[in-house]
Parts: sequence; C-alpha cells; structure tokens
Amino acid sequence: MAFITRLPILILLFGVNILCQDSNNEPSIPQHQRRIRTPLDPEIYRSFPRECAQECRCMPSFPYAMYCANRKLKNIPNIPAHVRFLFLQLNEIENVPKNAFANATLLQEINLSRNKLKSSKISKGVFGKLKHLVILNLSHNKLEEVPAPLPNTLEELSLGFNQITKLPADTFRSLKNVTILDLGNNRLPDGAVKGNHLGKMKNLLQLNLRSNRLKSMPGDLPASLLQLSVENNSISSIPLNYFRKTPNLISLRMTYNKLKQVPYSVFNVSKLMELNLGHNQLTKTFYVPRNLEHLYLNNNDFTTLNVTLMCPTTDIMSPNHLTYIRLEKNKLKSPVNTYIYACFPRLRNFVFGEQDTVPVIETQEVPRLAGTPMLALMKESDN
Repeated sequence: MAFITRLPILILLFGVNILCQDSNNEPSIPQHQRRIRTPLDPEIYRSFPRECAQECRCMPSFPYAMYCANRKLKNIPNIPAHVRFLFLQLNEIENVPKNAFANATLLQEINLSRNKLKSSKISKGVFGKLKHLVILNLSHNKLEEVPAPLPNTLEELSLGFNQITKLPADTFRSLKNVTILDLGNNRLPDGAVKGNHLGKMKNLLQLNLRSNRLKSMPGDLPASLLQLSVENNSISSIPLNYFRKTPNLISLRMTYNKLKQVPYSVFNVSKLMELNLGHNQLTKTFYVPRNLEHLYLNNNDFTTLNVTLMCPTTDIMSPNHLTYIRLEKNKLKSPVNTYIYACFPRLRNFVFGEQDTVPVIETQEVPRLAGTPMLALMKESDN
C-alpha cells in the first residue's frame, strides 16, 4: 500500500497512533513525551517521591511514566500520585475497580489495550473522574459497551477490537475535544452510528469504523473530519451529496465493501487526496477530483475505463494532482491511453498488473465542445 506523501502532518501522526499504538516492548523514548503537558523542570522532579509499583518499571529520566506492560498482571497495581502516563497493555487484567485511580488523579494517558476487560467489570465513572485524561486506549479487550461517563478532556479514544454493538449518545456528545476515534473491528450496525452520536464531535479528525456491520455510509459526521475508514463492511452505495457535510475530507478508505457503482460526481470533494475503493464490484467510471493524488481501483469489475469521464477538462495552469493509480485485478485489456497522461500530467505510478480476461480499455478521447464547464458534463453524465 503506497502512502500519501503530501498528507498533512496531523494525518501521518494520527495514522501511526491508530495502527501502531500497541507494542510488545517498552519504548526507549516514550511516545507521550511529544505531547506531555506538565513542565519538565528538574526541580519539580526532586520533589516527587520515588515510588513505583513493584510489578512495574519507572525510569528516572521520565518520572511521570510507569511502565507495566507485558507483566502477566491480573489487577491494576497501586499507582503513585505523581504518575501521568500509565502503560498496562499486554496483561491479563479483567476489571477496573472504582478506586483504581484514586491516588493518580493527574493521569493524562492510560493504555489498557490487550487485556481481558469486560464492560460489566469496569466500575461506572472510573474514567470520568480523571479530569486531566487526554488519551485512553481500551482496544483489544472484550468490551460490549463503551465505558461511561468519559471525561470531556479526552483527545484520543481507542476502542477497536472489542464487541461493541451500540454507541451511547450522551457519552459521545460530551467528547467535543476528541480528534481520533477508533471504533474498528467491533459489531456496530447502521443504527449505532446514526443520529447525533458523532456529529457533535466538532474536533474529530480521524474516524475508524472498519470491520463492523455497516450496510450504509455512517451519517451525521462532523465537518472537521479529515480521514474516514470504513473498510471491510457491507456498504453497497454512497448518496450523491454525502460528502457535502465533510468538506475537509482528505482520505477515504472503503476497501472490501459491496459497491457496484457510485454517483458520477460523488467524490467531487476539493481537498480529497487519497481514495481507496479496492476490492469492491465497481464497473462505471466516476469523476476524479483535481486534488486527488492516490487512487486505488484494484480488484473491481471494470471492463472499460473512460478517462475523459474521469477528467472532463484539462487546465495547464492548474493540472490534476493524480500521481498514483492501481488497476490490477479488473477486466481491462490494455493500459495504453495517451490521454490519461495529458489529463493527469503528474502521474508517475500506473499499476496495471494482472487482469482477469475480458476487453477493453477506451483509448479515444470523447469529442466535446471547447470550454464546456465541468459541472455541465457532470450533470449530463448523472442523467
């Protein structure tokens, strides 16, 4: 999978957080040091007691953190009051009692991923009491519900790889500071993500809903959204004006769904840079927005590729930005099309690859009147 070289730094950092936030080894340079919110003053360090749970590791160079990962723990250890960053991943913890963080009220990050937590074993409000908590990672557990309430200070919430079937509206309406929300690999149906559950999260930048039970696109998304991942669901269509509510969208990932066709101009989103529609059942060409850089159409059912519909007009002064396209595992005959390079002059990687047998890719330019407005062509094609 090629990566987008020009995505904003926020997306690159957020992608790393969601995909790589768990590690079997304790970090030599903790990730939290890049976003620590407490002054790093050696004089302050001297005033701290040198406490550390005997099951864990505390490094003098990072006295705010306590590392308890991969220690076969069944319970949360005693946490000293000065700890801000708590790493408990890769253990066998089954419950979070109400007094688990009673002494550590200044916690900013908790990682409880890859444990054996169940919703019924998490005391109600145990996280909501932490008024400085910014990052909470509960992925790879056995949660059936989202713990509630959660503090409105949260900025990153990871709940992926659980058994969650519903999203409590009150909980998500209060999470107005969350920028990264990972709900991937759960059991969420369409009804769970409709209404105002997510639309009230006005700072949300990245939403992961991959590998759930969605049959339609999630509704009521906030305008702030930059990246949407809905891979490996059963989505069969996209409404024509769906992306009008997310004008800042940069990346859309929809591999392994059931799309057979999409409205011609549905992806006319001015800031869209990555569009991944691989492993669907698409057969009809659609409009490629000017700023798009990476386009994935591999493993679909295209028998023809009408480049002039993808690119109805050209502008030497403002050329299309497409640099990468994947087309392998369709039913195309030949990748040769001189107009594709005139339309996408920045195209550098054209992955045609192995095709299933069936003709034919269009090579002729469709005649059109000089200066025909692009939107007119879109409407004509939609009709």
